[in-house]
Amino acid sequence: MSIVKEFKEFAMRGNMVDMAVGIIIGGAFGKIVSSLVADIIMPLIGKATGNVSFVDKFINLSDDKPYNTLAEAQEAGATVFAYGNFIQNVLDFLIIAICIFFMIKGINRMKKKEEEAPAPAEPSKEEQLLSEIRDLLKNK
Repeated sequence: MSIVKEFKEFAMRGNMVDMAVGIIIGGAFGKIVSSLVADIIMPLIGKATGNVSFVDKFINLSDDKPYNTLAEAQEAGATVFAYGNFIQNVLDFLIIAICIFFMIKGINRMKKKEEEAPAPAEPSKEEQLLSEIRDLLKNK
């Protein structure tokens, strides 16, 4: 068997295609959630806390001169404890986790409805008998 044929069989398995679609949708979903956090939620939190930007919060661990912004301190090579970035990343994670939780909860609810759908009724004894007779006649 050729390598190309083996690869084609590998790539076209149902699980591989499903996983690829999931990764692509996950990447797009991640961008949406990141935008939600950065462009909508964090400005609201900043407004509620008196226009505080978490991203720029840091503690200068160097004994050098004080710095006004994290970027300024990092550019100067100062040692900083950038706790604001950590807070931002934790909030991003929590919001993404909540979104995924609700998405999976909705998917599971849809699957449960599909499972609850009534199974087709079994044919009556007469229909079964007629099917058996038909099959016997076909085989002769």
